[in-house]
Amino acid sequence: MITLYPLKEFKFPIITEGFTPDSFHGKTIGEIEQLQLWEGNKQRKLADLFKVEETKTEASQETETLTIRGEANKVRRIGAGMKSGEILIYGNVGMHLGEEMKGGKITVHGNAGSWAGSMMKGGTIEIHGNAGDYLGAPYRGSTEGMRGGKITVYGNVGNEAGTHIRKGIIKVYGSAGEFAGFRMHNGTIYVQNDSDGRAGAGMTNGKIVIGGAVESFLPTFTIDSVKEKVKIEEGETAQGPFYVFLGDLVEKGNGKLYVSKTKNPHLSRFERLL
Repeated sequence: MITLYPLKEFKFPIITEGFTPDSFHGKTIGEIEQLQLWEGNKQRKLADLFKVEETKTEASQETETLTIRGEANKVRRIGAGMKSGEILIYGNVGMHLGEEMKGGKITVHGNAGSWAGSMMKGGTIEIHGNAGDYLGAPYRGSTEGMRGGKITVYGNVGNEAGTHIRKGIIKVYGSAGEFAGFRMHNGTIYVQNDSDGRAGAGMTNGKIVIGGAVESFLPTFTIDSVKEKVKIEEGETAQGPFYVFLGDLVEKGNGKLYVSKTKNPHLSRFERLL
C-alpha cells in the first residue's frame, strides 16, 4: 500500500497523470518519487510535492491501495482512467476525480471539486462530503456522459449532475443544484433532499428521483401517475408518495421524473389531469 502526504499547502493546481493504483503497481518507492507532474506551469517530481510511504501488505491481499492523507483540494485528476484497486483520500480533493474511470473504488472523506466521475465507465466513487458542479458529466461540448459505475455523494452537489448520463447510478443524499440530469439518456439519478430546479431538462430516457422540494419545474413534462415508492437500485427503495412526470416532451423523451408529493404541495394542481 502506497500512502502520499502533501508536503505543503498547494497554491497552484497540481495536474497529475497516473495517480492510480494501476500505475503505481510494481514500482519501487524511488521510481514513484521520480514520477512527473505539474505544479501550475512548472514540472515537478512527485517527491517535490509529496512524502511517499509504503506499507507492506499480506501477499494474499489482491487489491492495490493508494492512500492520500492531507489537503489535496488543488490536486486534479486523481484516479483518472483507473481500472482496478482502491484509492482512499482523507481530506478534500480537486477537480476531475476519477475521470474516465473504468473500475475499482475511490473513497473521499472530504469534499470533491467539479467534474468528479466525469465520463466514467465503471467502478465506484463515494464522496462523504460535498461535490462541485458537473458530477459525472462530460466536458463542455461533449455528449459522452457517464456510461457505467456508481457515484454516491453524502453531502450536496452543484449544478448539472449527471449531464448526458447514458448508464449508471448517481445517488445524492443531500441537495442538488440546477439541471440535474440535463440531456440524460438513461441511468438513475437519486436526490434525497431538494433540487434547485429544471431537473431532467432535455432528457430522453432514464429515471430521476427527487425526495425533497423542487424550486422550479419545467412545463415540458406531463403528469402520468402517483407512486407510493420507487426502486433506486437493488436493496434500496425511496418511500413516497411521488408524482411521476414523463418527458422531456420537447425531445420526445420518455424519461421518468419522480417528485415528492409531500414536499411539493404546489404541484397538487396536476392531480386533476390524472
